[in-house]
Amino acid sequence: MTMEIKIPETLDQWNAASDGYLPGHMGIEFLKIEKDEVVARLNAERHHRAWNGFLHAGTVVSLADTACGYGAVNILPEGCAGFTTVELKSNFLSTVKEGGVKCVAKPIHSGRTTQVWDAEVSCEETGKTLAHFRCTQMILWK
Repeated sequence: MTMEIKIPETLDQWNAASDGYLPGHMGIEFLKIEKDEVVARLNAERHHRAWNGFLHAGTVVSLADTACGYGAVNILPEGCAGFTTVELKSNFLSTVKEGGVKCVAKPIHSGRTTQVWDAEVSCEETGKTLAHFRCTQMILWK
């Protein structure tokens, strides 16, 4: 299976690409998408939390994976067919119940067959780190 990826050119286009997909439903907003850094955020609301009232781990992972994935798209090698996540890991250090949650993602390896991304998820209000995230993307070729 191959996919046609049209890389957005503006931040508004990147944000519009989320419409109708999980990032859009979660309210993920991109603040910066550059070759060396992606910054995304969401407002933690009731539907982002687990039944105990704290931010659901899946929300944190989805935010971080989405930021890394959009970054991966932005630096895909020319001529490839796309990418897919082959591994991810998260360490959760803290949590929030509400408010702004920010993710800063950076590539640490960008080759022709794989990319590795690191991301830090934090509370916007306090700057406290909520989680460290790492994922590996496999580059798909036609």
